[in-house]
Amino acid sequence: MKVDGQRKLELGKLRIIGGSWRSRILPVLDADGLRPTTDRVRETLFNWLQTDIPGSRCLDLFAGSGALGLEAASRGAKEVMMVEKSSEAFKILQQNIEKLAASQVSLLKQDALLYLKSLSSAVEPLAVDILFLDPPYQADLLQSILDLLVLSAGTKVYLECKKGHDVKIPSNWLLLKDKVAGQVHYRLYEIE
Repeated sequence: MKVDGQRKLELGKLRIIGGSWRSRILPVLDADGLRPTTDRVRETLFNWLQTDIPGSRCLDLFAGSGALGLEAASRGAKEVMMVEKSSEAFKILQQNIEKLAASQVSLLKQDALLYLKSLSSAVEPLAVDILFLDPPYQADLLQSILDLLVLSAGTKVYLECKKGHDVKIPSNWLLLKDKVAGQVHYRLYEIE
């Protein structure tokens, strides 16, 4: 939609469902391919991770609406790095981080694949406790991301994709939880 020659951003809403920002409503970009993880799925995921989140270091590679990264911060994550390439989504994420005074959250405007490729020259695994992987379904990036990841034993990985989308999971990833909600298939792994 354009207003006075400029594109007007369509905004949706995101509700933080637990932790210190519980019930806070935040604006999110309403755009094709941007689907905030639903309340129901987030509730299940963060129940799975309830003992892992406090004090953790999290990476949200496809931040989008910020649903996963901000929920983790609200529930006591020590550090949350969110990576987002969309300029519009990035701007709204910045505003939401400021609105929440979320000093434990950092935001990087970059393509997730390029971000991982920039790290791939390092031999060291990503220094995170929890990794959130929820790439845009239509981009078909998941396998490329999985092929680039170097993770330490004990790292938890949340993976969300379209139901029926098959990817080759690394052999050292132990499936802990697995659920389907509508057209969404979501799983929790631990690196062995």
